Amino acid sequence: MGNKDALRLPVVSLGAEHLAIGYLMRRNVLAYKAPPNNQGYDLICIHPDPHKSERVVRVQVKSRYQTDSDRAFPVNEKTFQSFDYLMVVFLNIGHFFSKAKVPDGQRSPEIFTIPRSVIEANHYKPKSGFQKVRTKGMDLEPYKDALGIEQIAKDLEVPYPSREA
Repeated sequence: MGNKDALRLPVVSLGAEHLAIGYLMRRNVLAYKAPPNNQGYDLICIHPDPHKSERVVRVQVKSRYQTDSDRAFPVNEKTFQSFDYLMVVFLNIGHFFSKAKVPDGQRSPEIFTIPRSVIEANHYKPKSGFQKVRTKGMDLEPYKDALGIEQIAKDLEVPYPSREA
């Protein structure tokens, strides 16, 4: 199973996880990478105060490197109970499907932090092939960048970083 002609960029894919960690930590959410090939989630998030870190949020990270991708991403329904949120990182490193040159499609990355319930509601399970979530037609704005990451911070009760005590 799988596409032998698919372009595999492991460094770029790993970069998506580290980008997600960076954005979470920028919001003062302590994030750790799970062991490689851990089933169901890639990141563990906790409150940065050890006295308030009872709650754990598990995050699965998916990435697409192509700017001209269909913005769908694979998710197996067997993993639904393993994560609380799914962060999809559109790395936008260039055009790979159109006739345009790869570097001409370079854009800033986009990160969407989507709750499991939304993933389940938009999951597509074909009779054959990969199970996936199709994002075309979905309103992803409430989950984009800081708005999406704020959901995790609220779940963990992490206050916004400020000088005020």
